Amino acid sequence: MSYWEDEDPLVASTIPDVERLKRAWRNEKAAPEIFQFQAELVQRAREQVQLQEDNITVMQAEGTDDLTLSLYQMDLDRTLFLLRSYLRTRLHKIEKYMIHISKTELWDRLSEHEQGFVKRCTDAFEDHLEQSVLSHLPYGYQSILKQSISSEEDDMVPEPKLDAFVFCRSKGTIGAFQLDETGEEIVDLVEDDLYVLRYKSIKALVETGQIDLV
Repeated sequence: MSYWEDEDPLVASTIPDVERLKRAWRNEKAAPEIFQFQAELVQRAREQVQLQEDNITVMQAEGTDDLTLSLYQMDLDRTLFLLRSYLRTRLHKIEKYMIHISKTELWDRLSEHEQGFVKRCTDAFEDHLEQSVLSHLPYGYQSILKQSISSEEDDMVPEPKLDAFVFCRSKGTIGAFQLDETGEEIVDLVEDDLYVLRYKSIKALVETGQIDLV
């Protein structure tokens, strides 16, 4: 998923990566579920950080004045904050919902490193529970996923609350939009207006970049 696929290609090409990273970070923080990892954007951000660090080192060696150095350092710190916070936000969601993620289509949204982290964590978690708790419980209550053998669903696995309300802003005028399956809830989405809606109602619009979470 790209947050920019609805943009005109000529317009999208002029958007700085730091703005793209800010948007990805903001959406990730506000959404209850995890989004597709922005691999190319993160790689470019890391390369930009390295370039900025190298430039600052050279400028210091050349005796550049402190004011200019502080401006470059502020720009570097901003990029570092966004990058680190974006990755930490994803890590928090992964730790909270790792079993659910590993069993659903959300698995494909993770980076290779994130998938490796989930595998190691779930293995360690299952081994710990098996040795400390589950092996001592009666038959029928030894599952890490279900409360008992009679449970029809994995009712012991935390899942993202897609019914949660989120603040969002429409990037363009979408017009009348149906929020429920019955058509009883309809909202008129106008460009730059701020709304409070259930995440699952506008999930598709967020994923296609028509709405930003705030």
